[in-house]
Amino acid sequence: MKNTLKSLIPYLLVGVVSGATTFGAVKVFGDEGKDNNSDFSYFSPRSGSQFVAMSAPSSDNFIKAAKITVPAVVTIKNYQSHSAYRPSEQDLFDFFFGNPFGGNRERSRAQQPPQNLPSGMGSGVIISPEGYIVSNNHVVAGANKLEVTLSNKKSYTATLIGSDPTTDIALLKIEEKGLPYLNFGNSETTEVGQWVIAVGNPLGLNSTVTAGIISAKGRSIDILRQQTATPIESFLQTDAAINPGNSGGALVDTNGNLIGINSAISSNNGYFSGYGFAVPSNLARKVVEDIKKYGMVQRGFLGVNVLDLSNEKAVRQHNQEKRTRLKSGNGVYITGLIKNGGAENAGLRIGDIITKIDHSTIGGYADLSFIIGSKRPGDKVTVSYIRNGKTSSTSVTLRDSKGSTHYRSVADLSVTEKIGADFEPLSERFKVDYGLNSGVLVKNITPGGIFDKKGISENYIVIEVNGKSVNSQKDIEKILDGYKGNVSLKYVDEYGRITTTGFAMPN
Repeated sequence: MKNTLKSLIPYLLVGVVSGATTFGAVKVFGDEGKDNNSDFSYFSPRSGSQFVAMSAPSSDNFIKAAKITVPAVVTIKNYQSHSAYRPSEQDLFDFFFGNPFGGNRERSRAQQPPQNLPSGMGSGVIISPEGYIVSNNHVVAGANKLEVTLSNKKSYTATLIGSDPTTDIALLKIEEKGLPYLNFGNSETTEVGQWVIAVGNPLGLNSTVTAGIISAKGRSIDILRQQTATPIESFLQTDAAINPGNSGGALVDTNGNLIGINSAISSNNGYFSGYGFAVPSNLARKVVEDIKKYGMVQRGFLGVNVLDLSNEKAVRQHNQEKRTRLKSGNGVYITGLIKNGGAENAGLRIGDIITKIDHSTIGGYADLSFIIGSKRPGDKVTVSYIRNGKTSSTSVTLRDSKGSTHYRSVADLSVTEKIGADFEPLSERFKVDYGLNSGVLVKNITPGGIFDKKGISENYIVIEVNGKSVNSQKDIEKILDGYKGNVSLKYVDEYGRITTTGFAMPN
């Protein structure tokens, strides 16, 4: 009897901890629209999520999953030059990304850590024996060197293959073979209440394993909008403990299948307080496949601007501003159409309420962005919608952000698309007043693009590219069109300082 009680203790402890953290999450999410003094003050839960009661797996399942997962999870150190570092960009993710060297990140560049120390640390997951590693975009952002350390303490310099701010996913590669790796699982078949484990390197503690359940699916916490104007957020929420340094680590089921990439926590103090969020594996896999094959993500767009009807606060605000009488509930309300976009060409109109994409119910914007974001240009989807109280459906051909239905690789991009900015000429009067012989004004910075990562902001003035004076966007395009190798850039920042930086031109 005594031995039986001892064997049950681990399950009792796991049950108590999971029950307590889940109760905390229910308390926070139950007060919809309330600030709660939390970093994320408003949530739009996916409609229809149901709790599925599941019995605790045996300890053998946890042990098996941990043995499979731990060797495939790595530590990633991000090294940045002082000129590339931007507190406003990095502070957002300090409590996901971690700063193992302590100190206040809001300090002058002269107080930044020396070049030979990493600016931050995160985690990554090996997904092939040839050394491909998936992590978060915010883990690798702004790096001029990425160092990967395996669970066996061997270290490598990694190459960044590509990253996607819209999903917060990045793909790296190290030159090694025969590595332990994880297989992608099917995140769509996961259930609320299902047992999972999270593996990463929180607070500098390598190969840490924590257990919990999936608390919810389809969570939108509106954090990626600070990286990109077109975020895709449909996170798996878990109460498995996640702390700074876990970002980019693995969320796996009890068979060791990769079902999510840990990305964020919601916390008052930057440390675990009951719930974390992971990018679903199906979305991460699609992004990785695109980056490997094309060097960039092939993202399809429906061509609509929408109001999330599951967001009561947003619906109330819309009704006040537009003097409408919309009711909150499931679906998304079309507020605008992109000219010659897929939706407009398929006959959708402003005022239609989208309720389904193919066979998937649209509870809110998180569902819509996830389903469409998992598609590619040229894909066709069946859109079910309500118009004047009647339900209809139509077939929509998705297009990319430029209106094309064809795939494009990095080689197909224009110069300005590759470097992530547009340029406007300076007036001659401006040049005379500020003592400039040349220069163009930087405009339309692409979040996560080269200029953004280098810390070059809107209204900076580029005066030279590769040692040549520039006075128009055409000048820059002429210099860099077909150019391969490192680019030298001289610019004037907001303080009037002339700075020189460099970057590798994407091929």
